[in-house]
Amino acid sequence: MSNLFGTDGIRGRVSLDACDDEGALERIVDERLLTPQLMKLLGEALGRCLPEEGEGSQVVIGWDDRPHNATLAAWLTLGFHASNCEVVHIGCVSTPMLHYGVLETNSRLGCMITASHNPVEDSGIKVFDAHGRKSMPAYETLVSETAYSLSQEDREIDEVDRKAWMKPDSEHSVNHAAWLERRLALLQPIFESSFPSNALLLDSSKGHASHWLTTWLQTQGLSIEEVSQDAPAMNDGCGAGELSPGQSWTWDELNASGHLLIQSLTTQGVGTLLGAALDGDGDRCLLVRETNDGVEVVDGDDIADAVLRACPKAWKVAASIESNLKLLSNIEEDANMQGFETAVGDRWLSHALAPYVPHQEQQPLLFGIEDSGHIVLPSPHPSDANHWSLVGDGAMTLLLALLAFESAGTDSMRKGWKKRLSVKNPNRWMWDGRNELADTVEGMVRTHLELAGDVGNWQRMGLEGESNLMLLRCQFNGMDVSFGLRNSGTQEKTSISLRFSEPEPGFDAMLLMRSVQNLLLRTFNPVAY
Repeated sequence: MSNLFGTDGIRGRVSLDACDDEGALERIVDERLLTPQLMKLLGEALGRCLPEEGEGSQVVIGWDDRPHNATLAAWLTLGFHASNCEVVHIGCVSTPMLHYGVLETNSRLGCMITASHNPVEDSGIKVFDAHGRKSMPAYETLVSETAYSLSQEDREIDEVDRKAWMKPDSEHSVNHAAWLERRLALLQPIFESSFPSNALLLDSSKGHASHWLTTWLQTQGLSIEEVSQDAPAMNDGCGAGELSPGQSWTWDELNASGHLLIQSLTTQGVGTLLGAALDGDGDRCLLVRETNDGVEVVDGDDIADAVLRACPKAWKVAASIESNLKLLSNIEEDANMQGFETAVGDRWLSHALAPYVPHQEQQPLLFGIEDSGHIVLPSPHPSDANHWSLVGDGAMTLLLALLAFESAGTDSMRKGWKKRLSVKNPNRWMWDGRNELADTVEGMVRTHLELAGDVGNWQRMGLEGESNLMLLRCQFNGMDVSFGLRNSGTQEKTSISLRFSEPEPGFDAMLLMRSVQNLLLRTFNPVAY
């Protein structure tokens, strides 16, 4: 049995071909095909495995603008009804509004039908608990097991019931703009700054935000223009999913970038924030700023650094193992702040910060960061001003970044060295982070470092949420070093990451990474190598 869930839900290319339950499971596991039958099966499994927290059997379903999502929502609704759940539809929304919808309707569970930044022909599902937090691995394993068990049962739904059960019990409307206004009123006093006056371009990846966000931002005094309406489809040559942390272009390279936002930028002065990009489902944001000879991506680490410089208070900060090590070092060196390193995925940011969510009127000083532009912030509960939840919202991230950079200036921290490589191979099951192969990799990394300089405080460890992660930490010539090796939760690849707290490692660090990469290639496929 395979766990159907990855790092952020289930994703696959949509196929509307008919199949039975077993066929639906085989297609998502073997071919990455997402079928209506799978959505029905998932609805049944989720309905039978409602989380312990919360009351009743009401679930909320929302979806993004992808062409087949309304059909997939109907089949998911059918599955929930087959498990005696009450279903509320909130329609076409962004992922943050699914979080909000769960809280506002006091539902037991929420499902967002989306594939985030994946191509428009893909779709998927993200699951939220009664607190509006994304589902955790233990729960996802239970749902997967239940789906496999149900696929072996003889269950039939007659045609009359099928048509009726595809419809929701009720519909509910959510208002993203009103929610943002409420949150902005709490956040803005922290930074004591206004929004920039220069012209900005916005790329909402032709997702739901492209229909309303620019107009609302203009009412807040921003001079801003949406560009993604000219994209062929959602996430096609647009959006945050097409940009990467550390990416840059000279002015001569802009037109060849193939990205609508990048192609549309014009000079306004070095250091000026020129534009912002959301992903397709609207839960993350990256910005773009002018450099001496072109433009560069402003990532989640840059935003976090600006926040901490603009407002040096007692923040509690969660950062994933893909965040810049210099940022983490800066947090650890500040006695007023507390930092937590987490597994990859914004759900782990929320998980790390959840114990510190207070009951108070003021905005709590909590945030979680991933360099991909996922920023998790506290949000007031829809029905209780003193109760807070944690959510990633690309539109709110944009507001946070603009306020922080306007207050702190657009200069960024002196970043540490950070690189990632990957090995694409279905035999990645041979890596588990604990076996002989892991021991060999550890020895290789340590030998490379010891030949290049002084090594101390060596640690081998894991992190909650990354069952196959091997994380190596040490001091190297006075620098903090972190080496991570893990199987991706969204693709058939094994990821290698190496980080130093200073911008120059002082030796050929890429040689070390390629040596590990070649070792994995030889191990995974010895015939080819």
